[in-house]
Amino acid sequence: MNPLASAPAPVCGEPRFSPGDRVRVLDLPRAGHVRTPHYIRHKVGTVVEYTGLFLRPEELAYGRCGGPAGNGYRVVFDQTHLWGDYRGAARDRLFIEVYEHWLERA
Repeated sequence: MNPLASAPAPVCGEPRFSPGDRVRVLDLPRAGHVRTPHYIRHKVGTVVEYTGLFLRPEELAYGRCGGPAGNGYRVVFDQTHLWGDYRGAARDRLFIEVYEHWLERA
């Protein structure tokens, strides 16, 4: 049995978040290919841009292209918040795209 078959459908329709919103990345129990790196899970960032509707990468990786689309966002994180031993400049940031079903309000 494929562990992704019972995964909830992505949120469709109007975006839940807007630029400036603080969001936390969820740690969803997903097996296989996902586009949400472990190092941003449980971390808080800020939405900087709504990127549009996209098919879920968890489904596309297995050739399932008929599912509903979900909203995507570009989220910024402070590097010092991501890495406890970060030695770069305090202003350094990471910009990364995250799908809405991985996000909650912080």
